[in-house]
Amino acid sequence: MSTETTASVSTHILDTSAGRPAEGVAVRLSARPGREADWQALGGSATDADGRCKDLPAPPEGTTHVRLDFAVEPYFAEKQADVQQDAPANRDSGPAVFFPEVAITFAVVPGEHYHVPLLLNPFGYSVYRGS
Repeated sequence: MSTETTASVSTHILDTSAGRPAEGVAVRLSARPGREADWQALGGSATDADGRCKDLPAPPEGTTHVRLDFAVEPYFAEKQADVQQDAPANRDSGPAVFFPEVAITFAVVPGEHYHVPLLLNPFGYSVYRGS
């Protein structure tokens, strides 16, 4: 929840290759108080059945930049294993995902809420500032 002196952040992930939310993706949140400052890890969560992280920590007062790190490789590896279990003749030796991690960095101002959805598939992704 944002206050006059802090921002707040939420996210969700839609797996566009499956047309449904991506459950179980680990998400870490970091913040810094300026372009030249070091990143401070604030904690993380994992997406629920709706692909949402509802319990990300609030950035501290003075935060100007936030980074969300999504660990997508384990999600796609598990998804690939489930598919291969059902159809072993279709095994592929290539990587299950081209981008093993997705890091999204954005600027924030106090008092604002930032909802940052991730649209994801094994070979690409897109993000935007939601509402």
